[in-house]
Amino acid sequence: MNDETKRALRGAGLDEYKVAALLQRASKEVDEGLLPAAQIALAKDGELILQAQFGDANADSLTCIFSATKGITSAAAWLLIQDGLLSESELVSDIIPEFNTNDKGQVTVEQLFVHTAGFPHAPFAPLDLIDKDRRLGRFAQWRLTWPPGSRFEYHPSSSMWLIAEIIERRAGHTYTDFVRERVIDSLGLKNMYVGLPESENGRALSCVHVGEPLTVSDYEKMGMPVPPDTEVTEQAILNFNKPDVRAVGVPGGGGFASAGDLALFYQALLHGGLNGHTLWSQDTLSNVRRIRSGDFTDMMFRKPANRGLGIIISGDDSRSFRGFGKSNSPLAFGHNGAGGQLAWVDPATGISLGYVTPGHDRNSIRQARRGVAIGSMAAECAP
Repeated sequence: MNDETKRALRGAGLDEYKVAALLQRASKEVDEGLLPAAQIALAKDGELILQAQFGDANADSLTCIFSATKGITSAAAWLLIQDGLLSESELVSDIIPEFNTNDKGQVTVEQLFVHTAGFPHAPFAPLDLIDKDRRLGRFAQWRLTWPPGSRFEYHPSSSMWLIAEIIERRAGHTYTDFVRERVIDSLGLKNMYVGLPESENGRALSCVHVGEPLTVSDYEKMGMPVPPDTEVTEQAILNFNKPDVRAVGVPGGGGFASAGDLALFYQALLHGGLNGHTLWSQDTLSNVRRIRSGDFTDMMFRKPANRGLGIIISGDDSRSFRGFGKSNSPLAFGHNGAGGQLAWVDPATGISLGYVTPGHDRNSIRQARRGVAIGSMAAECAP
């Protein structure tokens, strides 16, 4: 850590020794040869304090952030709500009539964000987004797995495809243009994309799978449930190495970013904007951070879901099961992504974290423990 970084840490009120320990932990799996690369960043008071990179990552490398993209997509939709162009209580079928099939007419906009819409495993091929007829045909084909609003089950991608469509219909712009112009460009983020241009592919790190998966016996010995099969397969992950898939801007999982821009993005969601440019009012931010999932629990760990409007709220002592460190305050919020991507901000300390890696560990417990360790250490960097 150089003297300039140490001065920046002291100026932000961060403990340089705790930050040094955090950086050492973030580089551990790269140093050991498990992960090919990683980036980590801390931001505070609307400023990037540091970004460090390890292995094959450079300062301007981009990584697919997978479901951390949901925070970006949701934040774009918040602008429509703020401008009176969209209401959380609206029926999706009133906005997208093609969706009003197979008893889906009662699904609300809020349920899409909260993962209570009832179609968690609805199929959608990424390249279908750019073909309007195929896109709308998919929406019409989808069927409910359970009644809307009756339970919580994470929708890996399906609900966000609809939010992207809603953005297009209410904003009058393509989804990717709206996100770029109204959110990413307005915040001055140069290392964040939802819809990766061909010219930026050289900066994007390729996703790879590392390690060996745990067996059923391994999970039983640890007293842990076996993770259910989902659409997030190894091949689905590797598809994001293809330029045409990257260009789509999959709204629930296809964004690319540096760790630094992720950390800055969450500073914007804490303060309403960056560099004196306000996008979201404090009333809007207070509203979207309100827990909407009630007493619903996740299927795997039976812990409260704690879902805001497209984001996850740290909440109670089971926060580590939601992708936060054990040291975050109950007010922290964010959204992590497949492969161990971390993105959150804690209003109690003002610290935001971005951590990205292209190495997807097949050992899900080891990956989860890494995230909890990095998150916990990052949350403690403020004395």
